[in-house]
Amino acid sequence: MEPQPEHSVPSISFASYARLLRHNRNFRRLWMAQIVSEVGDWFYTLSIYTLLLQLTGHAGSVALALVLQVLPQTFVGPTAGVVNDRLRRKHVMIAADIVRFVVVLAMLFVRSPSMVWLVYPLLLAETTMAAFFEPARSSVIPNIAAEDEVLVANTLSSATWSVNLLIGASVGGVVAALFGRDTVFILNALSFLTSAFLISGMRFAEPHAESAAPLRARDLVDYSPVLEGIRYIRSHPTLLPAVFAKAGELMVGPSWVIFTVMGAREFAVHGRGIDAAGGAMLGMSILLGGRGLGAMVGPLVAARWAGRSDHRLRLGILYGYLTIALGYGVLGASRSVWMAAACAMLAHMGGSTVWVFSTTLLQFHTEDRFRGRVFAADLGLGSLTFAVTAYLAGRLLDGGISARTVATSTGLLMLVPAAILAFALRAGRSSEVDVVS
Repeated sequence: MEPQPEHSVPSISFASYARLLRHNRNFRRLWMAQIVSEVGDWFYTLSIYTLLLQLTGHAGSVALALVLQVLPQTFVGPTAGVVNDRLRRKHVMIAADIVRFVVVLAMLFVRSPSMVWLVYPLLLAETTMAAFFEPARSSVIPNIAAEDEVLVANTLSSATWSVNLLIGASVGGVVAALFGRDTVFILNALSFLTSAFLISGMRFAEPHAESAAPLRARDLVDYSPVLEGIRYIRSHPTLLPAVFAKAGELMVGPSWVIFTVMGAREFAVHGRGIDAAGGAMLGMSILLGGRGLGAMVGPLVAARWAGRSDHRLRLGILYGYLTIALGYGVLGASRSVWMAAACAMLAHMGGSTVWVFSTTLLQFHTEDRFRGRVFAADLGLGSLTFAVTAYLAGRLLDGGISARTVATSTGLLMLVPAAILAFALRAGRSSEVDVVS
């Protein structure tokens, strides 16, 4: 068996991003849809988490919200993968956006502790739609971008996600503090409508849909295509580590609980005209701003180093794990909100690099007809570990363990996937040497 060919071209320059946006109309519209939708999402996330902490007083309520925002993607993933491999992914994204517009508007009914229960089914519905949208979005990148633009597109999307987090976290706390949560919910709902409009203007071929049989209702519970997708992943050694890479980011789930609790209880911002809820949101905003800045810088720097070398993309995932471990390990010792934000920035430089590099490897090595199922598995596995670790973090915090201890423990836990990947990379290189010999 011949070893996999290396994708090795010169490193990516910053001019590559400008060229992509200037000349690729489809990607430009998808990118603009991402901006408006994600800025609204970050406004909304701040409001939901601080609302729950304020009305219930328990970190577990935030953890449960996060579980409902990610875990359904694990269970809906098989169906979402089949749908995305049978229907036009553009139409899947538009439908998901329209449903989320309605769901987010319904959050306006949550106005007292007696209505807190409504948050949870609404988050569940929103996440179910995200489970269809995100694999579709990842799957269309190779359809709208040339091969030498794929890593550029993924890196730009990741950097944009990070800038949106930086803006949304920073401005969102201010907007919520000054204008109230209702304004935030309305803005986020409108962002989904805008995203649907932008995506509707994209024009590109979707070969998988043109050759697929019509989707029937019983196909949604027929798991034979899912099993076919699993066999496909297992038969391609390059895909297996990449599919599990996001699941190894064991800090993603705890991060939301840790940042919410630390922002509200240890790093709340105090000042004239700022009440307790506003101070908590501002403290969380600063921490999330550091996270967003790190997530933006990490892939931009790492992509220049990796180029399109498969080996460097895999090695970058390992370095990303180690950077996460260092950032969260030191976070627990932070004595100011700015030091804590710097640790969040360092950790998420690594975390975002893992995300971008694993996505790019999957896009390089997955056939179009399997891409929906592969990315649904990628998202589903990650969502499972995000949900489990978020739940555990919430239980530990409510059990009296300090947020600092949970943060440091999260950093130490990241050494486990780092060690597993290091072993896999070493074994893989040894196999390639044996094959060549």
